[in-house]
Amino acid sequence: QDKCKISPVKQKQVKKEVEIKQKMTVTELAEAMDKDIDHVYEALLHTNIDIDSIEEDFVLDEKWIKEVIKKSGMKFKWAKLAEEKVKENKDAVRRPPPDPAMLVPRSPVVTIMGHVDHGKTTLLDSLRKTQVAAMEAGGITQHIGAFLVHLPSGEKITFLDTPGHAAFSAMRARGANVTDIVILVVAADDGVMKQTIESIQHAKNANVPIILAVNKCDKPESNHEKVKKELLAYDVICEEYGGDVQSINISALKGDNLIALAEATVALSEMLELKADCTGPVEGIVIECRNDKGKGPVTTAIIQRGSLTKGCILVAGKSWAKVRLMFDENNKPMKAAGPSTPVEIIGWKELPSAGDEILEVESEQRAREVLDWRKYVETQEKHKQDLKVIEAKQKEHQEMYKKERESFSSMSWRQRKSAMYKANKHLMSTRPKERTETDELSLPIIIKGDVDGSVEAILNILDSYDADEQCKLKVIHFGIGDISENDIVSAEIFSGLVFGFNVNASKEVQQMATKRGIKIKLHKVIYKLIDDLKDELSDKLPPDVEENIIGEASVLACFHVTIGKAKVPVAGCRVQKGQLHRKMKFKLTRDGNILWKGFLASLKHLKDDVPVVKTGMECGLSLDKDIEFKLGDEIICYEEKLIQQKISWDPGF
Repeated sequence: QDKCKISPVKQKQVKKEVEIKQKMTVTELAEAMDKDIDHVYEALLHTNIDIDSIEEDFVLDEKWIKEVIKKSGMKFKWAKLAEEKVKENKDAVRRPPPDPAMLVPRSPVVTIMGHVDHGKTTLLDSLRKTQVAAMEAGGITQHIGAFLVHLPSGEKITFLDTPGHAAFSAMRARGANVTDIVILVVAADDGVMKQTIESIQHAKNANVPIILAVNKCDKPESNHEKVKKELLAYDVICEEYGGDVQSINISALKGDNLIALAEATVALSEMLELKADCTGPVEGIVIECRNDKGKGPVTTAIIQRGSLTKGCILVAGKSWAKVRLMFDENNKPMKAAGPSTPVEIIGWKELPSAGDEILEVESEQRAREVLDWRKYVETQEKHKQDLKVIEAKQKEHQEMYKKERESFSSMSWRQRKSAMYKANKHLMSTRPKERTETDELSLPIIIKGDVDGSVEAILNILDSYDADEQCKLKVIHFGIGDISENDIVSAEIFSGLVFGFNVNASKEVQQMATKRGIKIKLHKVIYKLIDDLKDELSDKLPPDVEENIIGEASVLACFHVTIGKAKVPVAGCRVQKGQLHRKMKFKLTRDGNILWKGFLASLKHLKDDVPVVKTGMECGLSLDKDIEFKLGDEIICYEEKLIQQKISWDPGF
C-alpha cells in the first residue's frame, strides 16, 4: 500500500497594510507601523539619510516612508485626505485713524535716555520729589518705569525712565517707540558715551525729537560746551549751533534749572500738537510685566487711545485680561485711564511680553478667538521654518552621500558592503535615544527674573556667548517670578544652576535645593549676575598645568654603573641654577628637545645619597628609564602647578 505523503499547504503570508500620508514624522510612521522608533532608524541605516541628524519629529519624504515599509515586509495604502479648511483671520487689529474733529489734546509721553550713571533717575526723582535712585541696587536702573509728573504750571507729563546699562538695549528701543519726545541726559564731566550714541540712534529710528539735558553742571570739572560739540558728530545740533535741538544745563542732584527743562518739554509738545481719541475701544502698549505675589500677573502700560476702565476685556500678544483693578505708579487705585496715562493693569490670565500691543475686544469669547488665531499663525510659521531647515539638512546630506558613493564606485560589492558596514558601525552601537555626547563640558542654567524686560535683557546678553568650544552654555528654562520647587526639580534633572534676578527663593525652596545639591544664585545687579555666571563657567573648565622650574643642571660626564647584573647609565652633572630635589619631577632636554620626563632613580653627591643638590655642586644621577646621556644634555627639575582656566567669553561690560 502506497503511503501518499501530503506536503502541508503553505499559507500565503498576508502583508500588513500601513496607512501613510505624504509627509510623516519618524514617530508618526513608527505608530502607523505599530513598531518602535528604533525600527524606523534601522530601516534607514543603509540609505542616504544621515541618521545622526534625525530627531523623532523629523519629517520624512514619501520616498523614505515607502522604503521603510518595504524593508519591514509590509505594504502601504494612502490615508484619506482630510480637507483642510482655510481658517478665517480672527485677529484683533487697531481701529482706522479717527476723525480729526474727535481728537482732544493729550499730555506728552517723554522718555529719558542716556548713558549709565549720567543721572537719569536722579533727574526724575527731582521732578517727582521722590527717592527712586537711592533704592536701586548698585545705583543703576534695571527696569523701565513710567511716571506721571504734575508741573507747577498745571501741565501733566508722562515720563518713561529707561536703563542706561549696556545690557538693556531692547528696553531702550521700546521706550523710544512709544514716546513723543526724548530727553537725552549727558553728564557734563563725562561727555558722549557708548549708550548716549545708542540712545540717539533709537530716537532717530523712531523719528522722535530730542531735547538735550546737560547734567552735573554743578561739578567743577564739568564742560557743557564740549558735550554740545561732541554731539555734532552724531547729527544732534543745538540751537546755538544753528540746529533745532534745545539744550538745557541742569543739576539733577541740586534741582537747578529743572523748571526750564520742563518748560522746554511743554513748549516742544505744544509745537507737536499732540492729540488723541478718548472714545471707543482701548489701544495701548505694554511697557513692562511682572508677577506680583498678591496681585498675580501685572503689566505697566501706556494708553494710546480710548479710556480704560474696570471690566474691560483686553488682548496683548498671546494673553488676555479682564481688568480687575488699575493702579498708578504710587500704587493708588485708578477708576479710569485715558491717552498718555501710565497704568498698572491687574487681571491678566498669564503674562504678555513687554512691547506687546494692547487692544480691547467686546467679550471673553472674542478674546479667546483672537488668541486661538494668533497661536495658529505661530504654529504655521514654525512649521514653515522647520521645513526649510529640514530641506537644507537633507540637501547637504544628499551631497555627502553622493561623494561617499563615488568613493565606493571602484570597489566590488563585497568591499562596498564592508566599507558601508564600517562607516555605519558606530550608529548601530548607540541606540538613537541614547545618543548623547558625554565628553563635552556644559553648564545648564535656569534664569528667573522679576519682570519680562529683565529676563529678555539677560537672554540677550547670553546670545553673545561665544565660548562653546570651552564649555557649552545651555538655558534649559527661563521665566518670571520667584524661584519655585519646579525650577529646583528641573535643575536637578539637568544637573544645572538656578540664577535669580531681583527675585526671592522661599525657605522651603532653599532647603529643597540644599538637600538636592542645587546652587541658587540670587542677584540684584545685572553685571554681578553675569560675572558670577562667568565664574561658574570657568569652574567647569579643567585646570591648566603650569611648570615651575626649580633647578637646572648640565651633563659633564657619562658612565655606566653595574647594579646587580644590569648596567645603568649615570650622568655626572653640575647644578647651574636653583636646586635639584630628589622627589620632584625631572626632564631631560637635548638641543632644545625634550627626550624624557619622569622621576630620578638615584641622586648622589660623591658617594652619598642626598635629597637636595644646590647651585654649583656636582652630583651623579640616574633616571627611572634607561636613556643614554650625551655631554651637554640639560637636566631640569620642575614642579607642576594647577591653574584655573578662565572662560574666554566677554559680554562687553
